[in-house]
Amino acid sequence: MGSNGSGFGIGVGLASEPGVEIGPLLFARYAFPPNELGYCGPEDVEGKSLIASSNSTPKEIRPLARQFSAAWPYLELIAEANGIDDPLDERVVSAYWVGSELLYRVPPEAFSRSSIVRFEQRFGRTVEELTYPLFHGACLHHNFHVFSIYPWLGVLRKKHAEGPLQILEQCRIRWGRVISISSDAVSVTSQPLVFDGWGLSLGRERTEEVNLPPGSVEGLLGPGDQLEVGDWVTLHWGWLCERLTDSSVLKLQSATSSILTAVNSVPR
Repeated sequence: MGSNGSGFGIGVGLASEPGVEIGPLLFARYAFPPNELGYCGPEDVEGKSLIASSNSTPKEIRPLARQFSAAWPYLELIAEANGIDDPLDERVVSAYWVGSELLYRVPPEAFSRSSIVRFEQRFGRTVEELTYPLFHGACLHHNFHVFSIYPWLGVLRKKHAEGPLQILEQCRIRWGRVISISSDAVSVTSQPLVFDGWGLSLGRERTEEVNLPPGSVEGLLGPGDQLEVGDWVTLHWGWLCERLTDSSVLKLQSATSSILTAVNSVPR
């Protein structure tokens, strides 16, 4: 059992019994934080409750996942490019939120041709502007959408305001290392985004406190799956989403690094 010095441990894994579909449950873990804030996904009370509940079934989550209009097209593209029938396959969901080789098999042209080009009209930029990073080393990770599709980096470059930087920081999927655990929150060390007037980079480590996912002690746990001091975890909008293996941390770091490099190379 993990410990914070008092023998206390918290489970953050997903149940892995035979036949359980992990993909939809994993998607809900990452989708809950922005949905709770009203940024995307179902707006009705019942839908929000199902996304947040640790007792929701994969069958209940599936139709709700389609209501995340930003994430769903990416899942479809990743699945199609890798010959996977289900956009909510665990491999696809993990690739989109954390990273994997699946992302690099999606041709940039497929993204340009997809329905996601609707963002051209929504944000007042051309498809070429939106997809420039993708043709210069970025991959179809959630952080690509945050840094390249959403308008906040452009706003930041024009106004140099703190607000957009904080939105970019919270909306991206980032990694942290657990340094202490309490009954309802976890303290982690993480690297915040730093803005130099044009480009984004990662700054020095700092300590932050994040919330535990809903139902973290019931429901979506595997037997004996406990969070421990020293574990790597993913963070999204102030919430802890899942524990990462060392290899998964490297995948998230690699995807984030390639996206930041490509976004920073956009012509001025």
